[in-house]
Amino acid sequence: MVYWIYLAVAIVAEVAATSALKLSDGMTRLWPSLWVIAGYSVAFYCLAQAIKVIPVGISYAVWAGTGIVLIALIGWALFGQKLDLPAIAGIGLILAGVVMVTLVSDSVH
Repeated sequence: MVYWIYLAVAIVAEVAATSALKLSDGMTRLWPSLWVIAGYSVAFYCLAQAIKVIPVGISYAVWAGTGIVLIALIGWALFGQKLDLPAIAGIGLILAGVVMVTLVSDSVH
């Protein structure tokens, strides 16, 4: 169970770092740039802990897929980025894949 918490923290830290990356203006603004470095450091440390027990392919699929969905939503909500119907459908498929992998697949148990 603790390894799934590590994976969740890795996802949150990666999403925060990627959001700060947008705010860093190409790593030219100090505080957002420091947040990027700190966030990705935490994300990769926690991901490294998670893959001690959760298979690396499963960990990465959940990490990347969930991150994509969350960043797309943050881009839409905070940065005014548009999501058309094909983008929403694609994001829905990614989310469905994460759910399938974590809740249905025997690969994680």
